[in-house]
Amino acid sequence: MTTPTTDLTPEPATERRSWLRDHSELGVCALLLALGVLVLTDALTMDVDITQRGPVGPRTVPVVVGVGLLLVAALLAVDVLRGGRGQAEAGEDVDLSEPADWRTVLLLAGVFLGSAVLIEPLGFPGAGALLFWGAAFVLGSRRFDRDPLIAAVVSLVSYTVFNNLLGVPLPGGPLMGVL
Repeated sequence: MTTPTTDLTPEPATERRSWLRDHSELGVCALLLALGVLVLTDALTMDVDITQRGPVGPRTVPVVVGVGLLLVAALLAVDVLRGGRGQAEAGEDVDLSEPADWRTVLLLAGVFLGSAVLIEPLGFPGAGALLFWGAAFVLGSRRFDRDPLIAAVVSLVSYTVFNNLLGVPLPGGPLMGVL
């Protein structure tokens, strides 16, 4: 008398989906790999003046960053394929069962794009103040007596540091003659 045998092996599509789900960190590896290739391609095709040749030039840091990205991608891929898994941060207070707050993300993107459009006519101090105040408002701050003042101070200090101390020219807008 023979006993019926049941095939306990999963279907190929289910098995493939399970393997991809268990190794989802490989997506991060692919992103790091693509970023590393992009950085290295840009660095190695950079047009450099003949007087800037030497051991340290404009290509040095991008090449180091690109090689670092490729190295991290490779090491992470090896770790994932050997069974390593990323662990959730113990101190993070995020409920992963809740959906993403796309309204806040889209509003922040709108504030950022709005400040990018307004940087030419208003200058960095004005557009930066709107950016900082808008981001605070979108993220929930409703202190109308304090937030615009803090945003203006942060924007002016940022403008002064970048423009005057670091030598990174930013558009001043209407305040160009005053600052």
